[in-house]
Amino acid sequence: MANKDNRLKPTDTELKEKLVNLNRVTKVNKGGRTFTFSAVVVVGDGNGRVGHGLGKARDVSESIAKAVDDAKKNLIEFPIYKGTIPHEQKGKYGAGKVLIKPASDGTGLIAGGAMRAVLEIGGLHNVLAKSQGSSNPHNVIKATIDALKKLRSPEQVARERGISLKTLFEG
Repeated sequence: MANKDNRLKPTDTELKEKLVNLNRVTKVNKGGRTFTFSAVVVVGDGNGRVGHGLGKARDVSESIAKAVDDAKKNLIEFPIYKGTIPHEQKGKYGAGKVLIKPASDGTGLIAGGAMRAVLEIGGLHNVLAKSQGSSNPHNVIKATIDALKKLRSPEQVARERGISLKTLFEG
């Protein structure tokens, strides 16, 4: 079902959407100003699937709809282990760098802005996250998704090392 990028095909599962950024862009023409809108949206099922999208149009609702369609095409899947992530991970996209760490139960989601939207909609409840570098929502979202793509589940790590899950946690 997933191709080499961890991308998934959009299915009819219940995907929630969240608007992260809406920007009004002005272009000055001979006849006056032309306003367009640019929307950045994240979608997810709250169970380890998340995607991001960008939509541009002359109308706000149309740009959001385009962004949601784009986000559904860019879905990735990542492991969730007891409401948090299995291990610490760094992600990078352009000048945007992020660090996400697993947290104990009851900590909550400690992240800011665009990162919070991605982690929340992905279904994580206890995570410590820090955005370093660029604060541009486009780069922060892509860096966060890069970090989530790199995550490996305990089962996957045990399989790669050729040991049992019990041995993995004992050693």
